[in-house]
Amino acid sequence: MTPQQLYLMHSKPDTSLLATWMARHRTRDLGEALHGLLHAAFGQHAPQPFRYLDELRGLLAYTPLDEPATAAQIAKAEPLAAQALGLTDHNGNGRYRLRAFPTQWPRDRMLGFEVRVRPTVRSGKQEQDAFLHAVKLAGGSQGAPVQRENVYVQWLHHHLNGPDASLRQPWQGAVEILDVRMNSFTRNKVMRRTQAVNGQPRRGHAIEGPDAVLSGRLRIADPDAFNRLLMRGVGRHRAYGFGMLLLHSIH
Repeated sequence: MTPQQLYLMHSKPDTSLLATWMARHRTRDLGEALHGLLHAAFGQHAPQPFRYLDELRGLLAYTPLDEPATAAQIAKAEPLAAQALGLTDHNGNGRYRLRAFPTQWPRDRMLGFEVRVRPTVRSGKQEQDAFLHAVKLAGGSQGAPVQRENVYVQWLHHHLNGPDASLRQPWQGAVEILDVRMNSFTRNKVMRRTQAVNGQPRRGHAIEGPDAVLSGRLRIADPDAFNRLLMRGVGRHRAYGFGMLLLHSIH
């Protein structure tokens, strides 16, 4: 089966227009704002997963849309959304870059990776920091010491490989992680909104949790599953700026 083509889109969002959008939609969550802007610009074809690096390096996103399809979507987009995302200037001229991303990967190819994740687990009906959950299982402060980095590394292994081969999803087992480290960690609040029901407006609620950047080296174990992993992303909140695997060659 021929893998679906994948493209890497890059733009530099306009920070002033982005702030205007966030004020208009009453959100302080950058991930939610970018999620909304991408859907305003692309509708059901909104690129995902994506990663906003910073004002200088801009926004990266994976998309199955080629150049003509991308241009057609942007031409129909809400102008403020397209300009805020840095897809067009004030005259409607394109400002983004799009390049084909590899889809034919040799088995056993080694690559460097970086991924921003929200390492959480389900605890009842709640979402909980995987580290705090591990501390609780270990008996709190009276139990064996638990290292945050180790917990998040194990969380990443679990999401990429699954607990049981018979229960694996199509993207699991795509890679073997050779080494991984935690580059940064913070805790923050993200805004998530309920679906509109019976004409009632969507209600927002803040969720506090971990925000970590992990990097390391991987070996491709299953090329087809690896393509699916890239298109899907890692973990939860993938539509809000988490889970995009950024890759680089290593020698």
